[in-house]
Amino acid sequence: MATNHVISRNIQRIRMERELSLGELARRAGVSKQTLSKIEQGQGNPTIGTLEEVARALSIRIGGLLTEWGSPVLMRRKADGSWSTKPQGPTRELDQIYGSGYVRTQLLAVEVPLESAKGATLSTGSLHQVYVIEGPADIRYGTEIVRLFEGDFLRFPADVEHAFGALEAKALLHITSTAPHVAQFASKG
Repeated sequence: MATNHVISRNIQRIRMERELSLGELARRAGVSKQTLSKIEQGQGNPTIGTLEEVARALSIRIGGLLTEWGSPVLMRRKADGSWSTKPQGPTRELDQIYGSGYVRTQLLAVEVPLESAKGATLSTGSLHQVYVIEGPADIRYGTEIVRLFEGDFLRFPADVEHAFGALEAKALLHITSTAPHVAQFASKG
């Protein structure tokens, strides 16, 4: 992923976590609101000095703006999957993520439609990786709703409200959840 997009996603996410408006962060960093807006949209070409000031205004080190914290949404449809030959048998890689924290793997038998499903939110920086064993299933994360079918894969931030729903009597999902041991960002001051 392009560095500008990592920087833009990190600035926006940390700013929102700190409950700062675009204008307030621009004021604290000593940059124009228009400049900061372009950086957050991945369209700006900020100097190191500008990034240092934005990082200072967010109370983080500049490396925190350049590091991939969490991941964007990733969806892989069954039809797009490729299998490779391994000694133990054919393997289909779904995803790779890096970091430190805990990993929980579970099977979830979903028996209610999405409209009846109760939403959940995990700690900051958490991710869900969902593979549909039997489907179809609807998954809501934030304001997005995605319909997945048997063999589809979806990765999404689990630190936003989310829910799982079955379209038929039952959907069976394999879910891997990851969460950092410590908060990714210092609390707002």
